[in-house]
Amino acid sequence: MSKHLRKHLDFATETAYLAGRLTLGHFQRGVRPDLKADDTPVTIADREAEELIRRRIEKQYPGHAIVGEEYGVKETLGADHRWYIDPIDGTKSFVRGVPLYAVLIGPEIEGAVQVGAAYFPALDEMITAATGYGTWWNGRRAHVFKVKHLSQAVVAFTDAASFDRQGRRAAWERIKQATCYRAGWGDAYGYLLVATGRVELMLDPIMSEWDCGPFPPILQEAGGCFGDWQGNPTIHAGEALATTQTLLPEVLRLIQGKNS
Repeated sequence: MSKHLRKHLDFATETAYLAGRLTLGHFQRGVRPDLKADDTPVTIADREAEELIRRRIEKQYPGHAIVGEEYGVKETLGADHRWYIDPIDGTKSFVRGVPLYAVLIGPEIEGAVQVGAAYFPALDEMITAATGYGTWWNGRRAHVFKVKHLSQAVVAFTDAASFDRQGRRAAWERIKQATCYRAGWGDAYGYLLVATGRVELMLDPIMSEWDCGPFPPILQEAGGCFGDWQGNPTIHAGEALATTQTLLPEVLRLIQGKNS
């Protein structure tokens, strides 16, 4: 791994940790959310954590662009680095006192996310990766779990109703029938579970770029894949899936409704 990526990885890891510890000051304290224009919740913890992350990026990398969930896009002329940040992925979980929320940071470097950090403060789980360096989960190497068939696999998801809303009901029904267990409360935690070999497939029919930020290198370096529902490695498709390289062809066939 280059010194360039190492520096970004260390910075992203420390920043995610600091923002995460800040959120714990509000967690399970009866914080009341506001509703944004799209009817999704936001809390003082979301805002304060994103402000912390932005301040640190602006100080360390003043020439870089920033894309965040709460405060939008900060463009910088000629920037070839763009930091995707989600101060609390899983705000609905956070508000309900469920400890599966995360701080997500992923810098896109010349069009590719090569570094990622995801910190789960209430669980004190940190997963990080950089291209060529591997995926690290609380100080140990992380790998996907290699099962041969979806019939042996666990699939995670965030909101069962989201598949209907996004016109993905038929694909979701096929995935449900093909897998051995379906587990909810996903959000970012589902992608962590795939990368650490605890489930084999995570599906989201709707995802923002900041929700996806750190996961391409985290999944790739763990031996898996992250991308859209056509198998393309991207954070910009408005949807996401993570699985193992072994299961990906079977997953894509089912999504597309094709026979094996």
